[in-house]
Amino acid sequence: MRLWHHSLLNVLPKSQLLAQWRELNSIFAKEDRHILINYIYDYSKDDLFAYTQLVLHEMRSRNINIRTIDKMECYFGDGSNEKVAHPFIHHHNEEYFEICYFNLKEKFMRGQKDFDAERYEALTKLYEAMG
Repeated sequence: MRLWHHSLLNVLPKSQLLAQWRELNSIFAKEDRHILINYIYDYSKDDLFAYTQLVLHEMRSRNINIRTIDKMECYFGDGSNEKVAHPFIHHHNEEYFEICYFNLKEKFMRGQKDFDAERYEALTKLYEAMG
C-alpha cells in the first residue's frame, strides 16, 4: 500500500492510478494501517482530502470512470475541509519523491504493460526538473 508523491500523479501509469483510488477507498472504509501509509494519520484529514482531490482530478482528466465516491463522502462527511497546498508536506518531500520515482522506473524497466515510453519520458523529465 502506497500513496504516491502528489507530484507524480499525472505521470502514473493507469494501473497505478487505479490502484491509488482503490487504496484510498480502503483507507476510507477501514482506516487501514500499513507501514507505508501510517504517516497519514499524523496529519489532519484535510491532507488526505486534498490528496484525494488530486487523484480524482487526474482520473477525470484521463476520462477514467469513477464508479463510486460514497466511501469518500462518508469519510469526509462533515465537508469542512481546509485547503492544503502540499499534502503530507513532511513526508511527501524530495526524498520520498525519489523513492517513488525509482519504484516507477523499475516498473518501466521490467516492462509493465501500460507504462509506455512517452509516460516514462514525462516521468524522467519531472525527475530531472526536481533535481
